[in-house]
Formats: sequence, structure tokens, C-alpha cells
Amino acid sequence: MTRASIVVPSRGGSERLPVLMESLRAQTEQDVEMVVVLDGDIDDSAAVVARHAADLPVRSIVFPENRGRAAALNAGFFDSRGDVLIRADDDLELEPDFVAHHVRLHEEARRGVIAMCRDVFPPTPYARAYGIEADEAIRSTAFATPPERTWQWWSGNVSTTADDFHRVGGYDEDFRAYGWEDIEWGYRLHLLGREILVAPGFTTLHHGPVTSTVERLERAYASGAAFAKFVEKHGDVWPDSTSERSVWNTLVAGGARLATARSVSATGRTLDRVLDRLPHYVAHKLVALALQASARGGRTRGGR
Repeated sequence: MTRASIVVPSRGGSERLPVLMESLRAQTEQDVEMVVVLDGDIDDSAAVVARHAADLPVRSIVFPENRGRAAALNAGFFDSRGDVLIRADDDLELEPDFVAHHVRLHEEARRGVIAMCRDVFPPTPYARAYGIEADEAIRSTAFATPPERTWQWWSGNVSTTADDFHRVGGYDEDFRAYGWEDIEWGYRLHLLGREILVAPGFTTLHHGPVTSTVERLERAYASGAAFAKFVEKHGDVWPDSTSERSVWNTLVAGGARLATARSVSATGRTLDRVLDRLPHYVAHKLVALALQASARGGRTRGGR
């Protein structure tokens, strides 16, 4: 078998994939393959992969139509030849010891590995008001998460062994809305009894973060349907801090009651227009409030 396989789900990634491919070329661990699964090729990404396949260990699986990220992940992982299976999104730039680092952590112990990425933001109002600080806070929170809860960070830069992947089973392809197919898989790995390590030392760059408030709020709202599906499948195992009595939670609850797909988009567009005119503290708090209200509103009506 190959030492490691990197599985990359992609749709419309022809401009993002070359950066990822070049970072594959720089890997210190050479016993590796990359499987790019094109979830409907809408921009000739297959040609991008083919050009790099001339001198890199990369191949593609091409879906004739969009089937969703979970289906793309399953196709790639079930077709992989590696002992260690790594997921990498198509907008990542891998540090040279990326593969070696993942492999080494699996040689040390039987575990799942989560590697946090560092977002690379363009200079937008959202990034200045909220995105850059939120990215740093997310990483700090992830590293401080108790071991029994680390599964909640399973996302776009993670790895497991081929044996454990087959024990857990594939990603649930019923998760077609935005998000939660990854967290749900991480939770099943946790149920298997595996340690899930949020690993220090990775410096992976994420070149495709959300760049606007409207996109961030729309994603938060859309994830509600997927969250409801997670709860339906596993019960309400997600920690909820919004039930505590506070002025902030009262404001979030009020915003959630007003949240619809249309109102969330309108709120995001308005904030994007005014963020740079507001004091930083006020701008940051407004985005945080809108984000939490959108997420909570999506959890109650996002699937309707």
C-alpha cells in the first residue's frame, strides 16, 4: 500500500487547485498519492489535474453531476490506496512536512488527527471587523477543547487510518445542505472510542475563507437543516450556551425569531456596507450577534 492518500473534494476549483498541487510537489514524504474528486466538473478542473499528473502522483475521479461533498469524500476515500487517509480541501496550501506530520501522528498512536488551518484573508470589511480575529479565536478554542469534545472540529484538514475509516464507514450522503457531514463523521469516530487529537505544529494555509458578512450569515443559516439532521441521528449532544440567561442571549434569541433566508442575506449586505464606518468593537459585536442569530434561526427553520 501507499504510505498516505490525500483526498480532495472539489467543485469549481480550477483556479484553486494549482496552489494545492504545487504544495504536493514540495512534500518531504514522497510515498503519497492525491485523489481529487470533481463533484461535477463545471470549469475543466479535470484538465488542471491531468496537467499536474504528468509529474505528480495525482489522479481524478469525475462525477458527471453534482452529488454533494459527502459523496465526493466517499468516492475518494474508498478508492484510496494509502495506510493513512488525509482529507484536504481544494483551497489549502500544504506546508512541506504536511504529509509526514499526519503520518507521524498515526505512527505514535491509534487516533484521529485534526490539523487547524490559518485563514488567508483579502482586505475586506468582514475580514477587518470579524474574520481575522474569529480565525485566531477558533484555533485557540480548538486547542483548549476537552478530549471528549474534540470531534466537533472534524473538518477540512483531518486524517485517520484506512482501517478506522472502514470501521466507521463512509460520510453520510444524506447531508447535502451546507456543513455537518464532516462533524457527523468525526462524532462516529469518537463513538468508536478513538482519541481525536487537535494537533499542534501544523501551519497549513487556507486560501478560501469566507470574505463577506453576507456569505458568512447565509452559510450559518443554511447549516441549520444539517444540524437538525445531526440531532435527529445522534440526539442533542451539541453543547448549547444560548440557554443561559443574559442580555446577549436575549438579543440572539430575538434575532433568531426574525431570521429567514431572505432577512439573513439582507442583514449581511447591510453590514458589509457599514462595517468600515463603525468603531471596530461595535462592528465586531454586530457581526457576532448576526452570526449567532442566523445560526440559531437556521436550526429552527433552515430545513423548511
